[in-house]
Amino acid sequence: MFTVKTSAGATKAELYRELNAQLGGLLAGERDGLANAANAAALLWQGLPDLNWAGFYFLRGGELVLGPFQGKVACVRIKLGRGVCGTAAQQRETIVVLDVEKFPGHIACDHASRSEVVVPLVQEGKLIGVLDLDSPSLARFDQADAVGLAATAEIFLKGSDLSRLAD
Repeated sequence: MFTVKTSAGATKAELYRELNAQLGGLLAGERDGLANAANAAALLWQGLPDLNWAGFYFLRGGELVLGPFQGKVACVRIKLGRGVCGTAAQQRETIVVLDVEKFPGHIACDHASRSEVVVPLVQEGKLIGVLDLDSPSLARFDQADAVGLAATAEIFLKGSDLSRLAD
């Protein structure tokens, strides 16, 4: 049994170091991309405060398709360049949105979401998908989250065979 452990009162940088170390241990010896995405989403959901969604979208057939996640029912398909996920994927850049209602073209899968961070998953120059986190609080995410989640994405990409999840 795996138990998510976080230090009370830790800074965001410390929290991400702990979670990413746990993710590395969780993925050790397991390459299945689907299983690893499911466990990574669960780890983030349990280990990060104030989330209402954490999960993955994978690039398939030229659009982002819903992958493993924790939270409410989500949008299944997102076109590149559309919403925060599609924009981050198209630009291949992490996007931190303090207020999703102010993001042009935001896709409201869960109307309770108020802020969002999306990290593109790029492996050997190829877009694989995105890691997406939502919060019901305004300005929940910042640069520390972007840096910590970029490290999360890198651990996930290095430890996972995603050949059956993305084109």
